[in-house]
Amino acid sequence: MRILVTGGAGFIGSHLIDRLMAQGHEVVCLDNFYTGTKRNILKWMDNPYFELIRHDITEPIRLEVDQIYHLACPASPIHYQYNPVKTIKTNVIGTMNMLGLAKRVKARFFLASTSEVYGDPDVHPQTEDYRGNVNCIGIRSCYDEGKRVAETLSFDYHRQNGVDIRVVRIFNTYGPRMLENDGRVVSNFIVQALRNQPLTVYGDGSQTRSFCYVSDLVEGFIRLMNSNEIGPMNLGNPGEYTILELAQKIQNMINPGAEIIFKPLPQDDPKQRQPDITLAKNWLGWEPTVPLDKGLELTVKDFRDRIEGNQK
Repeated sequence: MRILVTGGAGFIGSHLIDRLMAQGHEVVCLDNFYTGTKRNILKWMDNPYFELIRHDITEPIRLEVDQIYHLACPASPIHYQYNPVKTIKTNVIGTMNMLGLAKRVKARFFLASTSEVYGDPDVHPQTEDYRGNVNCIGIRSCYDEGKRVAETLSFDYHRQNGVDIRVVRIFNTYGPRMLENDGRVVSNFIVQALRNQPLTVYGDGSQTRSFCYVSDLVEGFIRLMNSNEIGPMNLGNPGEYTILELAQKIQNMINPGAEIIFKPLPQDDPKQRQPDITLAKNWLGWEPTVPLDKGLELTVKDFRDRIEGNQK
């Protein structure tokens, strides 16, 4: 098949492209390089079945493809809050452009939505029928509400125009190729420990997250895209850890002598986040296989190679 991946030079997008190329598809990578980097897709540049287009999806584009994986959008608070208007435009206008493309060429459309649609949840763990608790005027809303509108658009295009959609809600994901300045908790702790800096925990560290290794997530993507289910479907690792536990794990792995310091919790930071993945298990036979310790080892190695490489 000919498959379009928006945000294909990003962290998750590039891992998805690796899998699609290995399966023998023709892949078109669309990226404006706001948070993506060519380094992530360098190995495919000379491959005749790979094409890279530098393009911003808030502008329409005409392409002929069979499937569209729509991942384009900055996903870490530092990046999406840096230019919130751009973030919501990417989520709303960008998604509309990609759905319009899917409608025209009759491609199957896959939306990478997020667990952020649940906001700061008052239901735990979160199931797909939970409608969320989002502050629509808060500092995170450009992303949270942007993704909620992207889901609305997807279902409206499906009902009104018969577009074949798949919607996934991604919970915290980590792995090689995360940006060093990503601002998300796994990359923050790893970079701080490698640079011999104190590990910064926001709040008292009792808030929880679930961490899914990127190869598990990509496997779920491909299974959902090629199934008959529409979603929305949670994909994430139901293992729940406090932020303090994660900090101590990474501290012990890299630099047991590192200090852990505490700072105030940012506005609207969710206190608990854990996916209920019953649907993914029942519909796709999918569940995560990479344990946190193993995934962290692989991630730390990748960061270490990059950080030490930059210092040489």
